Amino acid sequence: MKVNGTHYRTIWLSADDPTTVEIIDQRQLPHRFVVVPLRSVEDSFTAIKDMLVRGAGLIGATAGYGMYLTALQADDHSILDEMARAGAYLKSARPTARNLGWAIDRVLAAVAGHDAPEAIRETSLATAVAIADEDAEFCRLIGEHGKALIQEIASSKPADPVNILTHCNAGWLAFVDYGSATAPIYAARDAGIDLHVWVDETRPWNQGSRLTCWELGQEGVNHTLITDNAGGHLMQHGLVDLVLVGSDRTTRTGDVANKIGTYLKALSARDNNIPFYVALPSSTFDWQLAHGTDIEIEIRSGDEITTIAGLAKDGTIESVKLAPDGVEAANYGFDVTPSRLVNGLITERGIVAAEEAAIVELFTDKITDTRSLHVTR
Repeated sequence: MKVNGTHYRTIWLSADDPTTVEIIDQRQLPHRFVVVPLRSVEDSFTAIKDMLVRGAGLIGATAGYGMYLTALQADDHSILDEMARAGAYLKSARPTARNLGWAIDRVLAAVAGHDAPEAIRETSLATAVAIADEDAEFCRLIGEHGKALIQEIASSKPADPVNILTHCNAGWLAFVDYGSATAPIYAARDAGIDLHVWVDETRPWNQGSRLTCWELGQEGVNHTLITDNAGGHLMQHGLVDLVLVGSDRTTRTGDVANKIGTYLKALSARDNNIPFYVALPSSTFDWQLAHGTDIEIEIRSGDEITTIAGLAKDGTIESVKLAPDGVEAANYGFDVTPSRLVNGLITERGIVAAEEAAIVELFTDKITDTRSLHVTR
């Protein structure tokens, strides 16, 4: 995607120093565009934990590069052991996003067959780069498949734009490029389809108002910011044609864990007969889980609810209090939307029903252990 007309990915190896990985500090957006270096596994952990990076795909890519940085700095005689410890450490940064553990396990599996430290380091880098490249390509393909949904709606209302509602930020900033839920939007825009995006603010971190609005603005996509609770009202009044969201972890049966508040959007969409689609690369599926209720839901600091950060008049970014001192705050990061409320999953291989049989059939080659699967066909 573009920033002030220049293409950027959200993570990349430094052109000047191959021992340094660079990211965009998303905490500074939309007011400042700040590039931050990662030089160690500790830097990678902090970037994930403190949300300098966020979103399923980007968390996975950052973990992959974090494993590479570990390999660079590890002692030759204990490199594999140090990488295993680093993997466990990185996995503890955030519990809900599936891509985090998936990327770490992929790097560890790739280096397992090597003994020479230099080969391990080279393989770590190659795998990290492959994870990032694959994430971008899968999101591009999600865009092509999802574009058909928008085209179909556009053909039914040729005189008016297609109105799409988003939740959180499942855009370029949440992945390496293109995004998941935004990829069909960009593909439709590129195809000349007239569209408009309703962006809900997505408390408590305001990824919608801070990130999605900034991203769509950079790309020249028509959009309007709304409060979190306005979505149902818009749907009741025929102002939403399609709901597109992302996912941080999806079970093999089609239950979807995404940013808190997604479930409420799905309920409103179902009540108003509006299609609700989830866009995700296959790396976000958890093949071992059958029930969304088994997904671990991250509970973050209550400060993210009781305070809010913004741009002050003097140009500094400040945090201000919203709630009384001492108030108890429960800050759940995600909720689970059951598959029955999902019209379909937009993946890199096409659109699939949110049903176990259909998902398993499309991704049979991705499932290494089928013993736990009990698929009804």
